[in-house]
Amino acid sequence: MQQEESYTDQQLFELLKFSDKAAFMEIYERYQTPLYLFACNLVKNEDLAADLVQDIMMSLWEKRETSSLSSSLEGYLFRAIRYRFFDWIDKRKVRQDYISKFQVFLDDAEWQTDNIVAERELLRVMEQQIEQLPLRMKTIFLLNYRDHLSTAEIAEQLNISKKTVQNQINNANTILRKHMGRLFWLIFLF
Repeated sequence: MQQEESYTDQQLFELLKFSDKAAFMEIYERYQTPLYLFACNLVKNEDLAADLVQDIMMSLWEKRETSSLSSSLEGYLFRAIRYRFFDWIDKRKVRQDYISKFQVFLDDAEWQTDNIVAERELLRVMEQQIEQLPLRMKTIFLLNYRDHLSTAEIAEQLNISKKTVQNQINNANTILRKHMGRLFWLIFLF
């Protein structure tokens, strides 16, 4: 049998579709460093660059059975890094805009005792609503929002699928939004 190192990218990609781990490892070995260097040039942060490459490689493995190449594997991977970078920029910009607007709000607002009482009341109402969630949903919701665990971390901790975790979080958000209205989103400011 031919060694993976001598396979073309197209051959490796075809083997990858059949969950060939050796083919995946060869793709990883071939492209990890060039993708990392490319990502470093984009983000100017080594840790973030490594995270982007890791995300791309995990995505390649997770979508191995449904992915298709319209060009070369190399082009596919470098485009994927660019798209991840743009997603990161978008999220960062939204986060920065939100922080800026919230800071303006804090600077302009007059915080008085009434505001503190209102905040406590809002937290109390939110806690009551969370307590009314079904136990499993409440547990998953709190692990995600209060303990800041990712979907994958919660799934691993509770020994359930990531899809189940995501569904439970979405259902909890829907229920809480229904009962709390716009106040639901204020809770995450505090």
